[in-house]
Amino acid sequence: MTARLRSFGHVLMLALGLVALVAASGAGAQPVAPAEGAGTLFGGLKSLAEAGGDRGALSLSLQVLLLMSLLTVLPSVVLMMTAFLRIVIVLAILRQALGLQQAPPNQLLVGLALFMTFFVMQPSIAEINARAVQPWAADSIPAEVAIARTGDVLHGFMLANTRTTDLKLFADMAGAGPFASPREVPMRILLPAFATSELKTAFQIGVLLFLPFLVIDLVVASVLMALGMMMVSPIMIALPFKLMLFVAVDGWSLVMASLAASFAGG
Repeated sequence: MTARLRSFGHVLMLALGLVALVAASGAGAQPVAPAEGAGTLFGGLKSLAEAGGDRGALSLSLQVLLLMSLLTVLPSVVLMMTAFLRIVIVLAILRQALGLQQAPPNQLLVGLALFMTFFVMQPSIAEINARAVQPWAADSIPAEVAIARTGDVLHGFMLANTRTTDLKLFADMAGAGPFASPREVPMRILLPAFATSELKTAFQIGVLLFLPFLVIDLVVASVLMALGMMMVSPIMIALPFKLMLFVAVDGWSLVMASLAASFAGG
């Protein structure tokens, strides 16, 4: 039980440190150097977690309180730094292109996007676990080093999937650069550039998904108009043909394979 609580504290402190790293970068810090205040905070939490008696119980209560407070912010920050953004948008556009309103439901789309995110990010997750989580859990490296290594891995993934034009746009807006190497791009510039690039890529994929279904809509509407059936909804007639086409080409497998292959440096 003690080991589990200790592991919970490690994971919580690593998540807090990642948020602190992003916030520090937004204030002008370097992307690979954790904030000094964050190191002091995590050092204090770690010493409390390792202490016994009432101090250990207080530390656990403090960890739970901090975790509950960050639940509204931490998921958004973490998901914006992964492949989740592109995947969930493409799935939502696909549902709209099929003409379906609530099938699959939002919960299913989000769950599928999460599993696909874990699949795409598996190399990065394995690297974070090997370089940061496991050494930190074994007390072989301090919290500052674990946070910096985690930031390095996510920084590399985001940089590999960000357009140069988007990076230049936000660098010019921030009055930063030019940078000697890609590793010197701070998180405060890389994060919005990565999100913008992911949105652009997701909408490009969405347009390609929409085209074949749009052709079916146009054909059905033209046929109904030629037959004088103007009171019949083209959407209701076209929906079965869309579903038959999507099932015939094994659409879900094609979409998932294409999404996974569209990422670089996963």
